[in-house]
Amino acid sequence: MSRPNAMNKLLGQISQLGMGRALILNSSYNTMVQAQPANQRNAGVIASLEDRCSNQGVCQYDKDAGGMHKYQIGVNLSRKDKIEFLVNTLLDIKDSKEAVYGVLDAWVAWEENFPIASLKRVLSVLEKEQQWHRIVQVIKWMLSKGQGTTLNTYGQLIRALEKDHRAEEAEMFWAKRISVDLHSVPWNLCRLMISVYYRNNMLENLVKLFKGLEAFGRKPPEKSIAQRVADAYEILGLLQEKEKVLEKYSYLFTETSRECPKKSGKAPSKRIKRTGRRKGASTLEDS
Repeated sequence: MSRPNAMNKLLGQISQLGMGRALILNSSYNTMVQAQPANQRNAGVIASLEDRCSNQGVCQYDKDAGGMHKYQIGVNLSRKDKIEFLVNTLLDIKDSKEAVYGVLDAWVAWEENFPIASLKRVLSVLEKEQQWHRIVQVIKWMLSKGQGTTLNTYGQLIRALEKDHRAEEAEMFWAKRISVDLHSVPWNLCRLMISVYYRNNMLENLVKLFKGLEAFGRKPPEKSIAQRVADAYEILGLLQEKEKVLEKYSYLFTETSRECPKKSGKAPSKRIKRTGRRKGASTLEDS
């Protein structure tokens, strides 16, 4: 039976029964997903995928021994084409968590290993398109699968949340998942969060973060960080604290600052490297 005919038959069965089930197997992360009874939301997902599959011939339907229908995207496509297919689909479908998650579940079905490298490329394309809300959804889906739990991914999520005008949510994520390790969080992430606080007038949070870093003996590696802290104190009306910061880190504002050891602004290098590779188990629930 040809693929279009198989697809039409499957959709007809879904329409008659009023429900559809998708069994998605992955040997690397052992995830089993069963779709809920059909409604307008997943009907839209099916329609979107049907159109794309019909036009591009990228989907395969099969039936297992238990009579359950399996749905796989990109069985005969190259990695590049699969990435392009996913990006285009994510850009076209409506803004629904269920729709996005459904497409992503189908896209990774039967992958021998979770396609983290391909998803990073997808996220890179979405960044160029400034699709911040969609980036948040994709990363949250990854985290819900226990994948991408790295500091780089966390930083990407925080940036996307701020761009999506969700700075408070970015702050909540930082507080729950990252700030507990201030003694070893890389300065690039600390710099990012300080910037988020500064741009969104969350100055008390900025000061609190900086004090927490100082409590571990960590010093800012560049003058822009010290300047923002000083500016925050000034806006808050704490002029004495501002002057203390500028005086304490005055070496950052002079040419001789280049002679200061870089490690003075970081936790021990070995500790940072281990932390940068560690994996967490935390996830976010909602998009």
